[in-house]
Amino acid sequence: MTGAPRAVLDTNVWLDLLHFRDPRAAGLDRALIAGDVVAVIDEACRGEWRRVLRYPQLMLDEAQRAALEAALDARCECVGPGAPDRPLPRCRDADDQKFIELAYRAGARWLVSRDLEVLALARRAAREGLFGIVTPSHWPLAAAATSGDD
Repeated sequence: MTGAPRAVLDTNVWLDLLHFRDPRAAGLDRALIAGDVVAVIDEACRGEWRRVLRYPQLMLDEAQRAALEAALDARCECVGPGAPDRPLPRCRDADDQKFIELAYRAGARWLVSRDLEVLALARRAAREGLFGIVTPSHWPLAAAATSGDD
């Protein structure tokens, strides 16, 4: 593990970064490639990634899915399972709670999401000193604001 700050990216952010090449996520992608930030994932989040890659609306063939999985693997570190040792903010969408828990367990500085239910927890997570919850387009601002924390 490097000394770089950690971030958890939800599935839609990974899609923005790797499949759609959304320019709002380009700064985050550059930081991941440069090693300025380390993305973390666990098997639950990776399982969701694999399921989403099979959605018919994405129209991905097996080779494209394999390339996207390899791109994700090249940009993140997998952490083992575990349970938080304290109560965490609860996301109204139970499917997104895994990202909250992973960010806490992994000691992430940021949870990067576009999901409104996750973003609704940003103020509480900050107030409790857990991690920042930001959108991909706001991530560079959050990173700059905390770059002196190390």
